[in-house]
Amino acid sequence: MTWLHCRPWFGGKITGFPPYPNPKLAPALALAFGFWLLSVKLPIISVLFEGNMEWHACLDEYEKLVIRMTTPRVVIDNAVCPTATLVKVDSARRHGILLDAVQVLTDLNLSIKKAYVSSDGQWFMDVFHVTDLNGNKLTDESVISYIEQSLETTDPDRSHGFDGLTALELTGTDRVGLLSEVFAVLADLQCNVVDAKVWTHNGRIASLIYVKDCNSGSPLEDSQQIHRIEARLRNLLKGDNDIRSAKTSVSMAVTHTERRLHQMMFADRDYERKPVLQHKVDSPMVTVQNWAERGYSVVNVQCKDRTKLLFDVVCTLTDMQYVVFHATINTAADKVYLEFYIRHTDGSPISSEPERHRVIQCLQAAVERRASEGVRLELHTSDRQGLLADVTRTFRENGLNVTRAEISTTSDMALNVFYVTDAMGEVADPKIIEDVRQKIGLGKLKVKEMPLLNQEKAEREEQAVGVGGAVLLSLGSIVRRNLYNLGLIKSYS
Repeated sequence: MTWLHCRPWFGGKITGFPPYPNPKLAPALALAFGFWLLSVKLPIISVLFEGNMEWHACLDEYEKLVIRMTTPRVVIDNAVCPTATLVKVDSARRHGILLDAVQVLTDLNLSIKKAYVSSDGQWFMDVFHVTDLNGNKLTDESVISYIEQSLETTDPDRSHGFDGLTALELTGTDRVGLLSEVFAVLADLQCNVVDAKVWTHNGRIASLIYVKDCNSGSPLEDSQQIHRIEARLRNLLKGDNDIRSAKTSVSMAVTHTERRLHQMMFADRDYERKPVLQHKVDSPMVTVQNWAERGYSVVNVQCKDRTKLLFDVVCTLTDMQYVVFHATINTAADKVYLEFYIRHTDGSPISSEPERHRVIQCLQAAVERRASEGVRLELHTSDRQGLLADVTRTFRENGLNVTRAEISTTSDMALNVFYVTDAMGEVADPKIIEDVRQKIGLGKLKVKEMPLLNQEKAEREEQAVGVGGAVLLSLGSIVRRNLYNLGLIKSYS
């Protein structure tokens, strides 16, 4: 058996050799050939051709084989589906590969309308149906090229342009006006906020803030200044009864912001806490059942669709050390239905009722953390020292509570997004919103989304009847039929 004999398995075309009978066997045979070449052929060749240039040629071919086996293959197709662009990925399976693929797509603010995920043995395959936020197929060649380059790597870049900045991680008790106080402290300590994301959930707050020194424009390096920042922010975050769980840390590490926020809130155990101010609506329906015959745990999620929802769910499952073997995602109108076949990283399914309950709680929290509550306000203005402190102080003085925030700065221009409610977590009075806009500047602060409370309430009442067991029916649904029909789970029988 030589490299020429094996080339057809890897896409090469050589006349005179019959095609392999089953395409699904190609990855397994490729892996077997790699081990065979490493354990048998290479030692023999090293003896026969020691000191000869042919040894280096053989080694080069083996290295090419390993690279080809471990590098994901990406195909982007605009011809198959009339309403969406298909992004197909296949690769050797490793923990977190699904999250990497979803992360690339959601970081581009693409909408995933459908997805099919499956792994057979050690091979991973998935297909995403994606559009832009306007529902159009992807036609920009630069976007398509970026997706291909980002997915066809085993070491994705997670920095997102935060080099040269200092990261502040904050968790604690949420309250009205807290964000205003945090930004005021940072302005007082000569810290310029370049980028930040703030989430609140069940009375808790988590924030990842990227700053630099106002005077030098460099990362924070003075240890005394860092200690002062940590101490003052910790005092703000601990509230009245939160001395143990309030946390602040300063780091030079670069990470994916939204994944880190999920990790921070998970570590803070926000999923176990009860809401303090706001009441949750449209809570996701999550069920977890074991499929004993196949050794899977089957997770179903049904909720209102929104951007980055799939990322939030897959991120949580991955960080909880579960592996997604098969999945289907489908959207219908404004609803999304997700079904995952999972196991622990050691290959075992969920083993106890407390663990099952914990998975349900964590997935519900993952969906709710980014859910848009309140009025969406966008601030677009020239950046300056103390801008965030002044804007959020105006919110506080008018009784507005910030439930979520996204801060960004580009070329000395600030583009900040705030979701605000009143002090009790209800929809803010439009008159108060207009007063705030007048104070900050009508041309600078614009209302982008105003919740339709009565319409949402009517929809919830209409859907309240007969949905209790809807998700339970999906255990024998389209995914299982597809798996049997395609033969993608034969290796587990």
